[in-house]
Amino acid sequence: MKSILTFFMLLLVSAGFAQTKISGKVTDPKGNPLNGANVFLDGTYDGATTDTEGNFSFTTTETGTATLKITYLAFMAVSETFEVNAYVPKTFSLKESLNSLDTVVINAGTFEAGDKARVSVLKPLDIVTTAGSAGDIVAALQTLPGTQTVGESGRLFVRGGESDETQTFVDGLRVPQPYGASANNIPTRGRFSPFLFSGISFSTGGYSAEYGEALSSVLLLNTTDDPEQEKTDVSLMTVGLGVGNTQMWKKSSLSVNVAFIDLTAYQAAVPQAVDWNKPYQSLSGEAVYRYHFENNGLLKVYGAFDASNFSLNQVDINQPEKVRFNLQNNNFYFNTMYKGYFGDNWQLVAGLSHGLGKNDIGIDEDDVDNTENATHMKLKLKKSFSDNVKLNFGADYFITTFDEHFQQFGGARYTSGYDANIAAGYVEADVFFSKKLAGKFGFRASDNNYLDQSAFMPRASLAYKVSKFGTVSFAYGDFVQAPKQDYIKYSNQFQNEKTQHYILNYQYARNGQTFRAEGYYKKYDDLVKFTPTTYSNDGFGYAKGIDLFWRDNKNIKNLEYWFSYSYIDTQRDYRDFAYEVTPRFVSKHTASLVTKYWIQSLKSQVGFTNSFNSGRPYNNPNETGFMQGRTKSYNNLSLSWAYLLSQQKILYFSISNVLGTNNVFGYEYANAPDANGVYQSRAVTPTADRFFFVGFFWTISKDKKSNQLDNL
Repeated sequence: MKSILTFFMLLLVSAGFAQTKISGKVTDPKGNPLNGANVFLDGTYDGATTDTEGNFSFTTTETGTATLKITYLAFMAVSETFEVNAYVPKTFSLKESLNSLDTVVINAGTFEAGDKARVSVLKPLDIVTTAGSAGDIVAALQTLPGTQTVGESGRLFVRGGESDETQTFVDGLRVPQPYGASANNIPTRGRFSPFLFSGISFSTGGYSAEYGEALSSVLLLNTTDDPEQEKTDVSLMTVGLGVGNTQMWKKSSLSVNVAFIDLTAYQAAVPQAVDWNKPYQSLSGEAVYRYHFENNGLLKVYGAFDASNFSLNQVDINQPEKVRFNLQNNNFYFNTMYKGYFGDNWQLVAGLSHGLGKNDIGIDEDDVDNTENATHMKLKLKKSFSDNVKLNFGADYFITTFDEHFQQFGGARYTSGYDANIAAGYVEADVFFSKKLAGKFGFRASDNNYLDQSAFMPRASLAYKVSKFGTVSFAYGDFVQAPKQDYIKYSNQFQNEKTQHYILNYQYARNGQTFRAEGYYKKYDDLVKFTPTTYSNDGFGYAKGIDLFWRDNKNIKNLEYWFSYSYIDTQRDYRDFAYEVTPRFVSKHTASLVTKYWIQSLKSQVGFTNSFNSGRPYNNPNETGFMQGRTKSYNNLSLSWAYLLSQQKILYFSISNVLGTNNVFGYEYANAPDANGVYQSRAVTPTADRFFFVGFFWTISKDKKSNQLDNL
């Protein structure tokens, strides 16, 4: 009897530990075996890895329902639930992951800069180490194809568009006054230093439906999410001084920098083509506060101020005496942005910005003062439904109030201005058909209550990976923008100005080498035209061209360089033009060569930048034909030298227009002929032949290694 009981007990134990064999094969989409894939039952230690033939086999004591999981680097994970006792060996085909680094990226119309960029054409370091840029973001971007060097302005002119056709955003929120104060034919700078920004996206066309109110281009500046360490930066310069400090806590951080600029010494040392009464002076500062929440949310608060003034006597070809021009400008910009996650993989971005710009202007005995208040409210939601489909949608609301007063000496006081609200919404989907083919499809809709104008703007982009390192992209988009402030401050009887973009791009990026070739066509409609007594939206035009870019930091040790070339054919019939011609700010051919070479023995970085533009058109009333004159070609060779006195102390020197080229931006003509029937003229030239800069930069940090080379 005892032996019978023992037999049944052994039978029950062996049944309780009965094993089932799980086997099969793992392949890629083409049927090729995958060696080393992980195969296991979820929640257990039972599993195996595939062999060179893609086969796997293991046993399990699990019973009932189980889930088999298969993972492999650069491929999408597979899960399959089954009944263990009914398992049948099978072959599993894994799809390539669309989140891997070699997934296709849409490049049409966009230059990326920053550590988070999938394909970075520029690095943050480049913005400030480019000779001739003098630390100005806009000046550095003017070495990229698609831009025009308009030296008397200093602003961004992109692919036949005027400077107001480019909008600037900080952390996705619009900056209403992105440039510093200036006067007629006096170049300005971008208001923002590169000190607090970690990434830049510069779109020369065909940009996302998330952004609007820009006919030609958007410039996206992203502040740093997390500083690397606490530090203090001190700058002593021939044009002023600056100080910056970063503090870090457990969940938050604060970065602040302040700068004072005074061009008195520079203008005294370098002969000026301008009769200055009071050289340019400014006090400016920026700050970013960051706070990380427990739920992975991030709050960033950014603020910037700028107070500047200057006075000069300007030549006016239509007046015997110089015109005295005084300007006091005060500007404040603030934004706050929250980014976080909730629910089933939803991302929320909410933000608010406000810009305040005030100008007090004196023109001889007349006075002009104006104030602009501009607010932007933004809400964006994003969800990844799978690796293949990501949806992005949101809404914007822009509120702008502008008031201007003109007080004529001993005469009447005139008032102009407007209140405009623009409501906009957009939907956009990123669709990855495969690792080689991706698309972005969406639209933007907006309503301007001041102009009583609505618009619907479809946008679409496609990219196909033609080789491991090469991608072809295409982009199309409709874009609208309200006419410039100079027009709508007097009347709301205008329509939105419109463009259509068509862009075809090829990009090759491999191991420190990047090549881009891009062709484009832009069609303009409803541009503002005017006569001395009437205004209308009867203007039109086009722009088409080819942009080329090559960057290499691999072939020559310690040398980085890039070359850009642009050809543009553009004409417009707008403003007071007699007929369709090329605008005066356009050069048909532009080219830039930027080099940076590190000399180890001298502990120095030497940089050269050479910019070339073919002649620009101008109208000479002494000749037949409208806008048929051409200036001589523009050429500017700039040099920079950064010398490390020690690891954290840098002596920096730069000079623009080393060769002393006599550049001419255009000509101004008198409104009426003289006694001989000749319209007198004067050349529009740079304010000085050269710009010299010398600075000492000192960083104080715990690691005793960081320096400001990335800010020079």
